[in-house]
Amino acid sequence: MEKRYQVVEREARVASEELTKFLAKEGQLLLPMVELIEQAECAVDVMGRATVEAVLQLSAERLAGPKQQGKLSEDREIYWYGKQKGKVALKERKLRVDKPRLRKKNPEPGEPGEVPVPAYEVMRGDRRLADRMLEILMQGVSTRKYEKVIPAMAEQVGVSKSEVSRETIEAGTRLLKELAERDFSDLEILVVYLDGIQFGKHHVFAAIGVDDQGKKHVLALRDGASENSEVVTPLLEDLVARGVKPDRRRLFVVDGSKALRKAIDQVYGSENPVQRCRNHKLRNVVGHLPKEHQNQARSTLRAAWKLDPDKGKQKIEQYASWLERDWPSAAESLREGMEELFTVNRLDLPASLRRCLATTNLIDSSHSGLRQRTHRVTNWQSGEMALRWAAVAFVETEKNFRRILGCNHLWMLKAHLDVPSSSEEVANSKQVG
Repeated sequence: MEKRYQVVEREARVASEELTKFLAKEGQLLLPMVELIEQAECAVDVMGRATVEAVLQLSAERLAGPKQQGKLSEDREIYWYGKQKGKVALKERKLRVDKPRLRKKNPEPGEPGEVPVPAYEVMRGDRRLADRMLEILMQGVSTRKYEKVIPAMAEQVGVSKSEVSRETIEAGTRLLKELAERDFSDLEILVVYLDGIQFGKHHVFAAIGVDDQGKKHVLALRDGASENSEVVTPLLEDLVARGVKPDRRRLFVVDGSKALRKAIDQVYGSENPVQRCRNHKLRNVVGHLPKEHQNQARSTLRAAWKLDPDKGKQKIEQYASWLERDWPSAAESLREGMEELFTVNRLDLPASLRRCLATTNLIDSSHSGLRQRTHRVTNWQSGEMALRWAAVAFVETEKNFRRILGCNHLWMLKAHLDVPSSSEEVANSKQVG
């Protein structure tokens, strides 16, 4: 049977009040803490209720002067006006406290008479509570069970499912905003991976970049599918505004949609090499074949992709011709976008790096971590909700990002990207002429 220890006896309450008075009286010890809290630079997790209330009293004294029982100071604009119940946010819960009330003696017309206590305003709106709730939910704890995973304490305020939801929505919205404001001007992004993930009926489109050191960065998220150019184009334009500019060639690794290819050409130009995800192609082709032929298709394609581009395309064309009679849709899928399936082969990169750049697995692995963190969410109410959860899960997964496989050979990719394409060279020669 669960036990909850939240009862405070009258004697303990009196003792707490005496301790509050003592701490406030010996306030020199707490004044540095008061200043830090008022500046929102100090956490209050380790402070007991008596200490919190002493800090509130000292903060009030900085505005109204020391309390004088039964006297109303004539030379002060702000005076003491008793106490009232309040709540302050700790790292993962809220705590009931008695807070001082202050009022203005002669408020202006329309001006509120109540004067807020600075330390209370800071402690009441501590954003770390929402962050901690979000962190716990990311570990797979449902909103209904949140209260059971935090230690019980005296005068703790009960944490309801709705309150957890409100706090996590606030934290998720803030995280999404921070993600959308990231600046990449100081990074040399060589590779941009683009792919989408589905939450119920809603799609979230994601962009992850790799810099010249092999480090991965979550670049952007957008509500909508990659098949929709109205989603993809604004996302890429936003990346340009945040530092991933079209002033150099980059490798784009994509899921293969035509709208996505069109958006890349429109925003970054047609000179950027584009690699179609081979895993997406495998799934598309295999989906058109009966089960007994699926393994043969996988083996044939994987073997062809290890060859140089001309020989590999030749082998795939032979296989497509064989499929065409009985499974024409599989043959059509096989031929579609064949050139872009061999982009990394034409760059003549080492096998380890080529393997990492040939698929959107980098995003798919993030999706795996994302699904682990959101599997308890079953009712995706809106695209905004899906986007918020995706932002939270991607940022959490980003903490465990490692450098890409073959990162020591990225200088070779950079060397290829630094050389203008043939069409660029022709354009430059015309300008010179």
